Amino acid sequence: MPSIVLVDDERWVRTALRKVIERSDSPYQVVKECANGQEALDWLDYHEADVVMTDVKMPVMDGLTLVQQLRERPKPPEVVMISGYDDFQFVQFALRAQVVDYLLKPVEVDDMRKCLETIRARRSAGGMSEEPAPAKAEKEREESPIKLAVRYIQEALPGDVTLQEVAAKVHLNPSYLSQLFKQQMKMNFIDYVLEQRMERANQLLSRTTLRISEIAERVGYSDLAYFSNTYKRITGMTPSEYRKGQG
Repeated sequence: MPSIVLVDDERWVRTALRKVIERSDSPYQVVKECANGQEALDWLDYHEADVVMTDVKMPVMDGLTLVQQLRERPKPPEVVMISGYDDFQFVQFALRAQVVDYLLKPVEVDDMRKCLETIRARRSAGGMSEEPAPAKAEKEREESPIKLAVRYIQEALPGDVTLQEVAAKVHLNPSYLSQLFKQQMKMNFIDYVLEQRMERANQLLSRTTLRISEIAERVGYSDLAYFSNTYKRITGMTPSEYRKGQG
């Protein structure tokens, strides 16, 4: 059975996390609870675990140092950071350290379930010893969270697409996905979605004879003036000017 080590200096938090894991209907089992990073490292010197879930701020050794120490090991466990702080600095560190997820306290059962499902599929796709994941999940894990996010955006457009919705689809915390998106796509989430809407508008303007008002509706805008102003702000020309240039 895949195993988890919980690392948090507050016993009641560890107890709460254990209960959330149990209620998530996951095959994972908590095999050790530690009050700080050093205690976890000492235990891992003589035992193995598939996942380490660690708080960020702890005495003796904090979660950031623990993650760094674990990454130096030949076969590091998957790491999930759990914090009461939706802090840009901590999220940045999590990105650089390639942790699986960054969950905010109090952790909800559904968020824990999604996190553990992601870990299972990730480890299964990597050929690690664990129960086989469903074929779809296995295939998805071969893709990065950003590729999955981009694919979902493409499928969802021209409808409304929110960061929270996409984050849920790729099993990541919205703040974590936002920073990951900015790091890998070189633009923020909202700008990317907007760019995709305008690209679809370009295709309709150049390939069809639809009226501009119809094109606006097809890319998600009910207000023609708002669409035209947004289009000009992004492309530097009006929809009519773009269409004339394609003639």
